[in-house]
Amino acid sequence: MENSIYDVIIIGGGPAGLTSAIYTTRERLKTLLLDKAICGGLPATTEKIENYPGFPQGIGGAELMRSFKEQAEKFGTQIKEFYEVKKVEPEGKLFKVETELETFLGYSIIVASGSVPKKLNIPGEDKFIGRGVSYCAICDAPFYQDKDVAVIGCGNSGLQEGETLLKYVKSLTFVEFLPYIPGERILQERVLEDPRVKFFLNQIITSINGENFVESITIRDRQSGEEREIKVDGVFIYVGFLPNSKFMEGLVDMDKEGYIITDENMRTSFPGIYAVGDVRSKRVRQIAVACGEGTIAAIAVRDFLKEVKKE
Repeated sequence: MENSIYDVIIIGGGPAGLTSAIYTTRERLKTLLLDKAICGGLPATTEKIENYPGFPQGIGGAELMRSFKEQAEKFGTQIKEFYEVKKVEPEGKLFKVETELETFLGYSIIVASGSVPKKLNIPGEDKFIGRGVSYCAICDAPFYQDKDVAVIGCGNSGLQEGETLLKYVKSLTFVEFLPYIPGERILQERVLEDPRVKFFLNQIITSINGENFVESITIRDRQSGEEREIKVDGVFIYVGFLPNSKFMEGLVDMDKEGYIITDENMRTSFPGIYAVGDVRSKRVRQIAVACGEGTIAAIAVRDFLKEVKKE
């Protein structure tokens, strides 16, 4: 029975989870990493990452995350992809982790399940998913060759994905809720210098319109209340994220948005459970931050296990 028990089960294979795995396996802790899809998380869907240290020319998100995964496996991490966790339950000194395919036991848990794109919840959004509505430019940009496209949201994600789209589209319209562009200045400069780009700031998108495919969007000025319709063939939505934490509800403390609350050592309110990366309640969500948190959690788990296995 003891041989089938893991020292730590990591839920999520993005930068935070894979970094934790690198450190736990180097400590010779028996480590299982579960991911509901393919390892890599949101960074793997980013065409080029320029703010991760060590790559002055930038690096493809998928390439970077493949390296993370290879490094974790090199040191002995057991990785199971397409194992979506449905429930985590305490069972004595252990935790039971249930997926649709199998149930696992571990002495400790690191939740690194990340976040998912937030939806607008407006008329037309669900209707046109896959028919003009997308949340991933690197996935879908080639379908919009010489088309008119809108990007909703001007944070870093929106501007970065806009850069990807500009390799294909005829025109790009940015719509931003705030009266200013919140994304990094260097990203603003690149996008603003392209004559095909327009910005509508301080605007609310109220609907996505069309028959069988997207044909236009309707936006409303937050100050004047004036509405206008903009003809577009596609809409890419980047208005923030929601934590992938539902399977932990009732077990650990969360903030009002569902992000998991931890202390500086990544410990949650339940002993033996840690949280790292984008699922954690915090201000800054970046790859470099996630890696640091993954490191801290792994060291905290090592120390926790020394105590647990003494008892």
